Amino acid sequence: MAASEENSALFPIFVLTLMALPLVPYTIVNLFGAFKKKAAKINCQCSVCVRSGKYHKSIFKRISNFSTYSNLTLVLLWVVMAVLVYYIKHISTEVQIFEPFSILGLEHGASDSEIKKAYRRLSIQYHPDKNPDPEAHSYFVEYISKAYQALTDPISRENFEKYGHPDGRQGLQMGIALPQFLLNIDGASEGILLLGIVGVCIILPLTISVIYLSRSSKYTGNYVMHSTLAAYYHLMKPSLAPSKVMDVFIKASEFMDIPVRRTDEEPLQRLFVLVRSELNLDLKNIRQEQAKFWKQHPALVKTELLLQTQLTRETAALSPTLQRDFRRVLELAPRLLEELMKMAIIPRPPVGHGWLRPAIGVVELSQSVVQAVPLSARKAAGGSSEGYAPFLQLPYFSEAVVKKIARKKVRTFQDFRDMTPDEREDLLTQVAGFSNSESHDVEMVLKMMPSVTIDITCETEGEEGIQEGDIVTMHAWVTLKRGNGLIRALPHCPYFPSDKEENFWLLLADSFSNDVWLSQKVSFMDESTAIIAVSKTIQESKEGSGASAREINVAVKEAIEKVKNGSRLVMGKFQAPAEGNYNLSSFCLCDSWIGCDAKSNIKLKVMKRSRAGTRGGLTADETPAMEDGIEEDEEEEEEDYDDYESEYSEDEEDTKEIESKGMVGNGSGHNKGSGSSSDESGSEAD
Repeated sequence: MAASEENSALFPIFVLTLMALPLVPYTIVNLFGAFKKKAAKINCQCSVCVRSGKYHKSIFKRISNFSTYSNLTLVLLWVVMAVLVYYIKHISTEVQIFEPFSILGLEHGASDSEIKKAYRRLSIQYHPDKNPDPEAHSYFVEYISKAYQALTDPISRENFEKYGHPDGRQGLQMGIALPQFLLNIDGASEGILLLGIVGVCIILPLTISVIYLSRSSKYTGNYVMHSTLAAYYHLMKPSLAPSKVMDVFIKASEFMDIPVRRTDEEPLQRLFVLVRSELNLDLKNIRQEQAKFWKQHPALVKTELLLQTQLTRETAALSPTLQRDFRRVLELAPRLLEELMKMAIIPRPPVGHGWLRPAIGVVELSQSVVQAVPLSARKAAGGSSEGYAPFLQLPYFSEAVVKKIARKKVRTFQDFRDMTPDEREDLLTQVAGFSNSESHDVEMVLKMMPSVTIDITCETEGEEGIQEGDIVTMHAWVTLKRGNGLIRALPHCPYFPSDKEENFWLLLADSFSNDVWLSQKVSFMDESTAIIAVSKTIQESKEGSGASAREINVAVKEAIEKVKNGSRLVMGKFQAPAEGNYNLSSFCLCDSWIGCDAKSNIKLKVMKRSRAGTRGGLTADETPAMEDGIEEDEEEEEEDYDDYESEYSEDEEDTKEIESKGMVGNGSGHNKGSGSSSDESGSEAD
């Protein structure tokens, strides 16, 4: 009985231990991560961002940020642990140890007469004939009688004095820390207990597994539906213009799941009137175009109108129900755009290259959605190939302000960035009519904008020159600088309702054939991960080249210092094509800022194979056949590219500049400027 009570009393301690083992370290990690995030202010501090309320530290904002399912579950578990601690400390009953002398109220070594007197005295108090209380009866039988028998029997008393127990030496007793109601199971409760065990141990895990498997079968690791990826893959075309990327983007299954209500019809009609100019409708047949637009699937119509509402900054016209749908669309947009980008640059047969033009269109759409800038503002105008879209990122800027400063020969965004702070302040206050505080906000945003440079080389490891069929390794150092000295930062985007991290896409591409040879996503948000990656890469590279341990350590330290100063190492491999000269371009495209992309040119010379073997590549006889396929694809798609307009389009003068400034041989290029209109540089090396 005592052992059973002891096991029952230990059950809360057993549960508390099981809960504390995973809960305590998980809580410490979460708190450390939360304090680490709050340590540095990486968001924009301009007045427009402050008024937007995105970073406002009110109690309601903190509660909403805290009220996630994981955090609420964490708090609930800690409450349960606190209740268990209180129960163990104050409510749990003590298990009484069997002590015959203490039970009879005697000292150790008492005589037989003293034992009999004590027993008669307690019998008068607890015997059932004298005391009808059931608890007194139980105490008399379980303790007083057993204590008297243990002390009056010579053998029992001798065992107790020697071994501490009337029955002699006791072996090791094992128990189960379970509550009493589970230990005392009768026939009536066995069925209920069995059902409980089956439900908790079998049915519940099986249900969770089925739900998880059914959900994982619909979604990818990036929480994007497989049906969305399939649609993006089949709808992506090599000649897809930026103006048509929106039509592909809204075909996501996630957008189709957003409910379309009858009450949304009138608000959507009003939105259509506000954003009609951005829908690429043919004005000559406007009635037919409008009818065709409304005949689409209602979810497609709603999604496109909500996205155009973001681009035109007409969110004030949204009804409360549309506001919720609007936030849902923008919440899904970043990861869907990332997957759409992957579908544009994924290697396609027969050559195994991605497509450059749709990739640029996806990045342009991402920039416009984050910065709330109309796609029509990106059209070349006023001597600028990028239009006035980059200016609209800045606070208080509009098309009228851009026209005012253009009269002072500030026609491109790069011209505006190249001015000194004093020159910009004079221009904004005297020409544009800005106040000093507004000019200060503009300067603050300009200091947040990244300036990217690319230092890239392509070479065949261990060989001089590149021969057809070789495996070529690309090394690219992408360096980011800001006027405020930050490396890790969130972009200025007051019209985007949630935080958006900056991401960059590095593409090695042939602009003329529309082929993306290599692509990789680059992030400057996690310095520690970048240090680990670059250390491992440099160490393996140096060990492969036979460098000494000292040389490896020096190279690793230099690479780590580069990472801390805002550089990221990007590496990739591709197979050298057939013999010839190739004019390649490296693009570093930002998905959050307009006009902050970088580009450099590489002229790659591939020589005829003279070394024995192909080192796993194609043979010289196979390569021309592959190149014929490329030429056929180019002839089929040539007409579709004529109407393409983008800030990365190149004319004949750009072609001549590439030929005069590109590099030959193993191929290297270095871009010192930033922005899409930055100068391109290179040198020759055979």
